[in-house]
Amino acid sequence: MQPVMRPDPAPSRWSYRFQRLMLTPGFRRLLRVGVPIGVVAAVGFGYFADDTRRETVMTTLSDLRRQIETRPEFMVNLLTVEGASTGVEEDIREIFPYDLPSSSFDLDLAYVREMIEGLPAVAEASVRIRQGGVLTAEVTEREPVALWRTRDGLGAVDVEGVVVDDLARRTDRPDLPLIVGEGADRAVPEALDILRAAAPLQDRLRGLVRMGERRWDVVLDRDQRILLPETNPVRALERVLVLDDVQDMLARDLVAVDMRLAARPTIRMTPRAVEEWWRVTNMTLGAE
Repeated sequence: MQPVMRPDPAPSRWSYRFQRLMLTPGFRRLLRVGVPIGVVAAVGFGYFADDTRRETVMTTLSDLRRQIETRPEFMVNLLTVEGASTGVEEDIREIFPYDLPSSSFDLDLAYVREMIEGLPAVAEASVRIRQGGVLTAEVTEREPVALWRTRDGLGAVDVEGVVVDDLARRTDRPDLPLIVGEGADRAVPEALDILRAAAPLQDRLRGLVRMGERRWDVVLDRDQRILLPETNPVRALERVLVLDDVQDMLARDLVAVDMRLAARPTIRMTPRAVEEWWRVTNMTLGAE
């Protein structure tokens, strides 16, 4: 009697390799994720390989996006400007680069803010969209503190020396002091300090002149000048004011008070005063 041949329970070589492969986490992840993605990608590539289908899908997506962007809640219908004078507000509306109403998705608020801050009269600006489709520009204007006269004309400058506005006549802003000369715009804070110190001479003060882009002359009426040094000009001016208070120096026939050398201040008299001085001196010498 022949023995019965039982099948070998051991797996085949390929079955064993497949089972071992299924135990690998990376292979299982590939079957679970990679294969579906590959199938979807293959189907997508096959579908979009046709130009007509691709164009149809792109047109549909574009129309859908446009429908969403132009919904009433996303539309900007009005521009308001806060904190600006009438002239600055007109300038902002003139340079505003968009036509309203427009979708908020089409507005580059950073670009609008940069354009507004590029105006000479604007120091800072913020732009935001408020509820109700209102685009609000909040503006902080530069405050003019002096008038600066150059060869090119007359302009109002702020404390940083930025020209805020161009003026035709000095009388357009009589409330602002006058500074003159090249480089005066770069020394506005120092000029303001000198002007504050010169408050006792306010009725006679005509302005400040920047000399050589390094120092100031105080110009008074009657063509008088106080020549200030490059360093510590306020202190030098205060010394002149003390002398004037004690001896009425500036009420005399002087052309200039030169304080450029602190150790040796000098005065320059008018020709008529010089002649009178010599006449009195000669009379005194003759009497002796």
